[in-house]
Amino acid sequence: MTSTTLSPAAAKPPVHPLLQPWLARRVPAVMGVLNVTPDSFSDGGKFLAPDAARAQAAKLIADGADIIDIGAESTRPYGSQPVSAAEEMARLRPVLADVVALGTPVSIDSMKAEVVAFALDTGVAIANDVWGLQRDPAMAEVVASYGVPVIVMHNRDAADPAIDIMADIAMFFDRSLTIAAKAGVRQEQIVLDPGIGFGKTPEQSITVLARLDELQRFGLPLLIGASRKRFIGTVSPSEPQQRLGGSIAAHLLAAQHGAQIIRAHDVAETVQALRVACAIDDAR
Repeated sequence: MTSTTLSPAAAKPPVHPLLQPWLARRVPAVMGVLNVTPDSFSDGGKFLAPDAARAQAAKLIADGADIIDIGAESTRPYGSQPVSAAEEMARLRPVLADVVALGTPVSIDSMKAEVVAFALDTGVAIANDVWGLQRDPAMAEVVASYGVPVIVMHNRDAADPAIDIMADIAMFFDRSLTIAAKAGVRQEQIVLDPGIGFGKTPEQSITVLARLDELQRFGLPLLIGASRKRFIGTVSPSEPQQRLGGSIAAHLLAAQHGAQIIRAHDVAETVQALRVACAIDDAR
């Protein structure tokens, strides 16, 4: 298969206007997680009620979130229950317009093109597909028709400890970029996410973070979402709510190695850590 990636010497593609201010600055943008689900791995059920979801969105923004990532179906890699597009939209309908009205760009975390189109029609600004345009055949066409940024995440149906995870991610992104190009999705719309915790053993998630530099060969912005992930608990035994320290450690190292967007549950602490690390680095 012919690679659609940029060569190391190639110029980077133009930047989508929405992404441009975030990618131009030294401190990564922070995407705050808002789950309107009963079963997400870390905070399932806490924000399912519309009033609770609206209040949490406002809190994330006050804490410094540059983006609110809202999802109505748990995509945790183990134990989640699939829901229909109709159910996703029923969960989103009472809250989505109000969250958009807060004025901070909103992304929709969904693997279904129908749900993404519904959210974009409601004013959402970014598509976040945990299957990298490869699960729903209509997803790339929807993204192309709306012209919005899209987060293309690596995923697998199951973890395989025997594979070279970095090679697998590279091949996956090549397929996603081919799909995107055929549908008319411009490179300036694309952000790559290696999918920490998705279709990976904990050791492979650590490997991805350690070798994040290798993904810069694609010439596209990188997003990392290590927040409260299971690999942290394998290094330091803990439940999801007890993984703030590990999350910040992973995100600081990811930022040092090219991540320009960080997806986090604990926004205030993450913003503070990133700003302090940048200030120290600038003082060298």
